[in-house]
Amino acid sequence: MFNAITSLFKQLLEGQDLAKNAASPELAIACLLTEVAGADHQISQPEQQAKSALLKHLLSIDDEEAAALLARAEQQVKQSASLYDFTSQLRNLSQTQRFELVKAMWEVANADGTIDPLEDAVIRKAAELLYVDHSQFIRAKLMAADKDPQAE
Repeated sequence: MFNAITSLFKQLLEGQDLAKNAASPELAIACLLTEVAGADHQISQPEQQAKSALLKHLLSIDDEEAAALLARAEQQVKQSASLYDFTSQLRNLSQTQRFELVKAMWEVANADGTIDPLEDAVIRKAAELLYVDHSQFIRAKLMAADKDPQAE
């Protein structure tokens, strides 16, 4: 994170346009799913598969596009200073779309059969930044918990 902040200051001092650092909404969604998967510092194969499957579902894209988007997301996450970098790109989502995104984040966290407290914290913060009501946050968590992570 320190390197990301240093890089931003360097770009600012050099007069570069910082808007180019902003993620597209599609990339922002991929970044949030990537943040959740990496929150516990262990990205399992089921989490990788869940990220790809959920991106394909949420964005109506194919395997190749999902893989490319996830590769870009992994790079973007390394350069990011906070979740706000991604959630701020999703202001135009409807409440239903925001709910679906939070539910997808829970599904990634639960893909390995365990929701780590760090994954929970990332999702909770993202939901707050996306202005998802707490009741919807809990509903999404329960729906993801009811889903068998091994069924996919």
